[in-house]
Amino acid sequence: MSLHKSLSAGGKLSRARNVLTRDERIARLIEEGRFVEGDTSVYGLPKVRTIVAKVKKKKKKKEETEEAEAS
Repeated sequence: MSLHKSLSAGGKLSRARNVLTRDERIARLIEEGRFVEGDTSVYGLPKVRTIVAKVKKKKKKKEETEEAEAS
């Protein structure tokens, strides 16, 4: 019997999450220089834009394109 694809093992998130945990938001804000430890409260943090990775299509190999052009 096969396992349904929705029940596959965790850790293989294929799409970008649009909600970050507080720790992730603080880490991003520190990288951007918008959060100073001790001066800023961890409550009411500013919004952090999530970066969505775009999936690029694979390019055809030169050999395949040359064969197609030659035909």
